[in-house]
Amino acid sequence: MDLDISGRSAAEIAESLRGLIERGDLHPGDAIPPVRALADQLGVNRNTVVAAYRQLTQAGVVVTRGRGGTRVADLSPVAQEGFAAGSVLRDVGTGNPDAELIPDPSFALAGMAGRPVLYGEPVIDPGLEAWARGWMREDLAPEVDMRLTITSGAADAVERLLAQALTRDDAVALEDPCFLTSIHTVRIGGYRPVPVPVDDEGMTVEGLRAALDSGVRAVVHTPRAQNPTGASLSARRAEDLRAVLRAHPYVLVIEDDHFSLLSQQPFHSLISAAHRRWALVRSVSKFLGPDMCLAVTASDPETAERLAMRLTPGTTWVSHLLQRLTHTLVTDAATMAAIERAGVRYAQRNAAFVDLLTAAGVPADAGDGLNLWIPLPVPARAVSEQLMRRGWLPRAGDEFVLGDDGPSHRLRLTVHDLDADDAARLADDVAAAVRAAGGRLARREVA
Repeated sequence: MDLDISGRSAAEIAESLRGLIERGDLHPGDAIPPVRALADQLGVNRNTVVAAYRQLTQAGVVVTRGRGGTRVADLSPVAQEGFAAGSVLRDVGTGNPDAELIPDPSFALAGMAGRPVLYGEPVIDPGLEAWARGWMREDLAPEVDMRLTITSGAADAVERLLAQALTRDDAVALEDPCFLTSIHTVRIGGYRPVPVPVDDEGMTVEGLRAALDSGVRAVVHTPRAQNPTGASLSARRAEDLRAVLRAHPYVLVIEDDHFSLLSQQPFHSLISAAHRRWALVRSVSKFLGPDMCLAVTASDPETAERLAMRLTPGTTWVSHLLQRLTHTLVTDAATMAAIERAGVRYAQRNAAFVDLLTAAGVPADAGDGLNLWIPLPVPARAVSEQLMRRGWLPRAGDEFVLGDDGPSHRLRLTVHDLDADDAARLADDVAAAVRAAGGRLARREVA
């Protein structure tokens, strides 16, 4: 591709390239010339081109891909969790909790206001802080020095944690397949995602080792109910991963324990007493509702201090009304009992659907969490298309995959809010969709 790039200084070269991108002469994913080639073309020192590319990288206009060269950044939107807007199909890929299993906060709203909070006061409600300290401390080694921070949900915490530790184009290890919000957060931040495969016991040891060897500066992982797979970290795998991390104590490890109080699996952590940069994040959105935008983050003192600095003026604290509401709910015995029952109910409903699906000829296992990760003998998108013709809107696994290993053979389904009749119909329709998709692919191969 012949590109009309001009300039003698780094700023002029960067502006010339930016103009080509803005005019559409360069598109997302397109490669820009290697440093040496462009320096020779313009008759400038290579360091000048390096400085120009650095300006564009810091602005998020281009990204470096190692041996893949420097390319125009792809700013296309990432798929998001939640209901699909404007669809007449029955959405079974939402990732939402069941509204009927979210505790009613009405009793807590009337008496929680109290004295107003003014500028300069402590940012964490004392009652919530006392409860949260016990909640987080019980899952961390006693010798770990822990500080607490309250943020507006887990995604807000992860975004701020990465921002206080990284600069654009730094590498971040993400689970593969990966939670959609994590993909979105890393892409918007301008970081380079490094995929780490996930199996039934969590991140693989070889995958994490390879990511660390490649120079990642942060690791984001889910200790329980990994989304979309439902995998939870086993005690053996956690020990093996901690051993790998011993040689990298300053790599920021972020644990997003999003399912926390609802999980049916024990908590195992990657965080050891020797690790220097870490954060354990737990939001309340899965068990108190997505509109309760509050998360508790426990971290090492230095990370906590930097995280507090990222809470800029105007968002210095999460509303104390929301903090008091959360505290009232999580210290109410009836509410906590309802949350415990909800966790069991999610597991029962998912297991019941897996039994239906297996009986229909599509064997599957129920992991932990809100969703099911269904293995398929044919590409998921072909099955998804067939299900849409039958009135269902699922999520193909391709949306969650970071690596480039061909089409996904997984379907993520959210089925816990289906009644018995709808669950049976969906299971039969998935089996029929698999057969139809397989038949179409076979005919295509013959033709």
